[in-house]
Amino acid sequence: MALDGRRALALFLTLTLAGCGFSEEPAPPSAMTPPSAAASPPVEKTTAATLSPGASRPGAVPAVVDHGPRGAKRVALTFDADMTDAMTARLRRGEVTSYANLRLLKMLENRKIPATFFVTGQWAEEYPEVTRRIAGNPRFEIANHSYEHAAFTGDCYNLPRVAKKAMTEDVAKTFRVLEPFGGGQTRYFRFPGLCHDAAALRALAPLGVTVIDGDVISGDPFARGPSPVVNAVLNQVKPGSIVIMHVTEANAQYTDDALPAILSGLKRRGLEPVRLSDLLA
Repeated sequence: MALDGRRALALFLTLTLAGCGFSEEPAPPSAMTPPSAAASPPVEKTTAATLSPGASRPGAVPAVVDHGPRGAKRVALTFDADMTDAMTARLRRGEVTSYANLRLLKMLENRKIPATFFVTGQWAEEYPEVTRRIAGNPRFEIANHSYEHAAFTGDCYNLPRVAKKAMTEDVAKTFRVLEPFGGGQTRYFRFPGLCHDAAALRALAPLGVTVIDGDVISGDPFARGPSPVVNAVLNQVKPGSIVIMHVTEANAQYTDDALPAILSGLKRRGLEPVRLSDLLA
């Protein structure tokens, strides 16, 4: 039986960390919420209707967006470009070939499909040519996914944790890494593992970001074939959805195989893929 999106995300994060020597037993992931939610005050969610286009006002606690307007038949396809120290070590040892899915990227380019890439600083440093390729395409845009994909809360799929005093700099450093690539850069930010609490949001207030979660989790990391990914997306998607997928080939090896069926399914539903900034404008 295929894992649901949250359980697949938990498996992805747990297996990624195994190569870095983390031996804690993972806490059972919730089927619907990040693990930090139970221990933290609820964070008010918002939709695009309450946001001004562009970045949030610096100094304000960031808005958290799950989806765009439900009235327009548009969706945003977002692709996370994770990179941890453990993933880098696996590359150096030759255990994996690549964490950059070039076939997926070429498919998006050839079909002229808009997309938003949430890029970690370490991924951009590991794959500068691929990052330049993304930045150079006017149908693509780049968002921030932290520097080394560490957790901003204490209970987040056994990810190593960013110290509270280092949270602001982690995200600011990633913006500095991404800035020279140019192209369609945004002030959107996605927390690793989608784990955040009130303290993490306050830490990002000086940066003027908007936090993006998403309402469609594809479960593509470590899926055992393309069908579960296709089904997860098409069973959840609706107008205004923000779809979470990955461009990290070795950790999400069937995303490119799933994409044609996903695009066909969206077309049958009359849903048009657009960049996240266009969905939220």
